[in-house]
Amino acid sequence: MFKFRWETEFKETEIGEIPKDWEIKKLKDVLRSLESGNRPKGGVLAHTPNGILSIGGENINWDGSLELAECLRFDENFYKDLKKGRIEQGDILLVKDGATIGKLVYIKEVPEGKAMVNEHVFLLKPNTLKTSSRFLYYFLFSEIGQQQIESSISGSAQGGINKSIQDNILVFYPPLPEQSHIATVLSWFGDLIENKKRQNEILEKSAMAIFKNWFIDFEPFKNGEFVYNEELGKEIPKGWEVKKLGEVVKTQYGITISGENFGEIKLLRITDINKTFVIDWDNVPYCNLHEKMFYKYNLSDKDIVISRIADIGKVAIIEDPPKSVFASYLIRLKIKSDSNIKPYYLYYWLKSEIYQEYILGAGEGSTRENTNAEVIKDGPILIPDISILQKFEELACDLRSKIILNQKQIMTLRKIRDTLLPLLVFGKLRVKEI
Repeated sequence: MFKFRWETEFKETEIGEIPKDWEIKKLKDVLRSLESGNRPKGGVLAHTPNGILSIGGENINWDGSLELAECLRFDENFYKDLKKGRIEQGDILLVKDGATIGKLVYIKEVPEGKAMVNEHVFLLKPNTLKTSSRFLYYFLFSEIGQQQIESSISGSAQGGINKSIQDNILVFYPPLPEQSHIATVLSWFGDLIENKKRQNEILEKSAMAIFKNWFIDFEPFKNGEFVYNEELGKEIPKGWEVKKLGEVVKTQYGITISGENFGEIKLLRITDINKTFVIDWDNVPYCNLHEKMFYKYNLSDKDIVISRIADIGKVAIIEDPPKSVFASYLIRLKIKSDSNIKPYYLYYWLKSEIYQEYILGAGEGSTRENTNAEVIKDGPILIPDISILQKFEELACDLRSKIILNQKQIMTLRKIRDTLLPLLVFGKLRVKEI
């Protein structure tokens, strides 16, 4: 497969030690162009549900992936008229201002075939005759690259990166074939990670589809007798019940404490659950907590947490967790011992359109941006026949077990890649053979 050798001969440069046969270049010398995105002006170019994706900083994750579910879209005519900001394969997106400044993503494939960036994102278009786009991405993603990006942020109140980064950022520059080899090794791990993520998306969609088919549309039970239920405003299979959620679960508010970069106890927050269906514990911060308090808020396998502020109603199920607690804007739900409800059924019910419509409609305040445990417990829950519940739980457990296995493999692959990245990009470890 891959063969490597350790480098022994180095030379000093203004940004660190590199192999003797490498060079240092300015960023502008390896780019074809650097473009800023566009902000649609006026009321005509409003968000178009089926339009062209307009990617902003909030759509770029710290791990170099894209989160496009809530991405704004605009009319294709606006995209056609653009003189800059169109995304192409091999581009690098760099967030240039705002809360997510400095985040990067490499465009292996243009999302949906056509996409653009908004005014908060730079498009770095590498000169592929001079440099490997992926190598440049990995260099900018590295510690030295990130340090240079951070030092390029202006000192204004808002802070931001301007086009002077082309002159200010220096890039390690191996021979072009070696750049390609380094990029190939690192992207091999990145591609495996993306494949695992796609598998997980399919598995989760399958579980949700089964839940909807059984417990929202009642397809397997169509030939049976139905009765009208006032709480849900629809007919449900005869013999099934509808209760208030508080009859089957206990609730607990999370702990108010600050996150830390290091420690032994993970602190799960809203931001760790609001855009995903499986918790990425690698990106969850730590906290310093007395042992007595830890046991009060300790997360256990199959606990369920739901957000009560901002993204209210976002739900996560805790599966095989590390030593961890949950933060104050989350509410933990534990199934009562005398209830027949199962964890995965509860999880998917809370994510269902029925419960989500309830919780969003019941949120307090004019902007519906917060709720509380009593409101959450007051919502409805459908109680199917116990044998049906058990069958679904077995199916969901099998699908979610595969998701968790994939997630563990993702974390392992990411650790290997992140260990190799500085060694390869800084020339400490050289690629002999691919």
